[in-house]
Amino acid sequence: MGVGAHWRTGTRSTIPARRADRWVTCCVCVLRSCCVCVVTVGFLSFLGACLLYLPDPLPLNPFVFVSEEHSAVTILIWTHPFGRFRKLPDCYVRYQIGGCTLTDDRRAYTQADALIIHHREVATGTDELPPEPRPCAQKWIWMNYESPAHTARLGYFEGVFNLTMSYRTDSDIFLPYGYLIPRERAAKGLQSRYAQPLRGPTRSHLLRPRLVAWVISNWSESHARVAFYYQLRRYIQVDVFGRAGRPLPEDSGGGSVVRLVGRYLFYLALENSQHTDYITEKLWNAVLAGAVPVVLGPSRQNYERFLPPEAFIHVDDFPTVRALARYLLMLRRNPARLRRHLTWRGGYSVHQPAFWVEHYCTACRAVSRTRGRTGVVKDLTRWFHS
Repeated sequence: MGVGAHWRTGTRSTIPARRADRWVTCCVCVLRSCCVCVVTVGFLSFLGACLLYLPDPLPLNPFVFVSEEHSAVTILIWTHPFGRFRKLPDCYVRYQIGGCTLTDDRRAYTQADALIIHHREVATGTDELPPEPRPCAQKWIWMNYESPAHTARLGYFEGVFNLTMSYRTDSDIFLPYGYLIPRERAAKGLQSRYAQPLRGPTRSHLLRPRLVAWVISNWSESHARVAFYYQLRRYIQVDVFGRAGRPLPEDSGGGSVVRLVGRYLFYLALENSQHTDYITEKLWNAVLAGAVPVVLGPSRQNYERFLPPEAFIHVDDFPTVRALARYLLMLRRNPARLRRHLTWRGGYSVHQPAFWVEHYCTACRAVSRTRGRTGVVKDLTRWFHS
């Protein structure tokens, strides 16, 4: 049992093998006179959904930037995430996804093929669900990028939504916080516009003078990552930035964090809670900066769905925090050993999806491909907490 087991607040599980067994015909009244038709359509729809939403093995590549023919669909953004209104994208200009109309005008409710509903707003009561009855064959998409520990009132939405969209690989519409693309694939088509090539280690890279950095804005004494930090700082110097440490540069966006972390050999990519596939921008900021991420989150096996095994150091790999600290100090003294954690970079580029532009366009593509099929997510709470 690794050091992480001493402060985890919840259990973890491996990635469940849930499949999209939820498609039936919308206007079932038309089919009641033909039971055989219902069974046949249900089986074929189930099979098609399974093939469509099976997650790819490493490297994950949920959004393939290729020009495709799409049937025209209209998606209504029912709730702007966190109440922040943003200009809606042109999905064809950005990603060559044709036939996609995005709107946040609620007067389009009856004409929309799908609605995107961000969980936070309807869960906290700052906004309400759309009126019932919904138009026939209209899909309601549940979108959420918080961990289960920070997702309240899931039980209120059982049987409400038709599709799930999140960072989980078994979501109906899957788009993570980031993913790797093999270099040869990233060089082709639109992916080259968005993927950032990673460089292999240089001598100066391996001899960075600063050891470990941690950027944190949400400090809570109840978090496992804070308990881990208190133990780690007993053995090595950890430079902390954010509300609980040194101030970040004035431009505190993702770019400044990457530049800051680029001065260090290691970066603490510690999640606020440990759940399946919950691997956020913290990891990808470290990757972009060329620092080796030290991760606290889901299991090592889960991280290896997103990264090569040597690309990160998992706290569970060590029996104690002291042993982890000793390993980091050893790597600083042995550039040849440190290089093993970095040589993989030469074969990949990294893509971090743009919030929320890419999410809307990804949903549009999925809705276009599944036109005419609806179903209900009946196990939202059990699935998301699994």
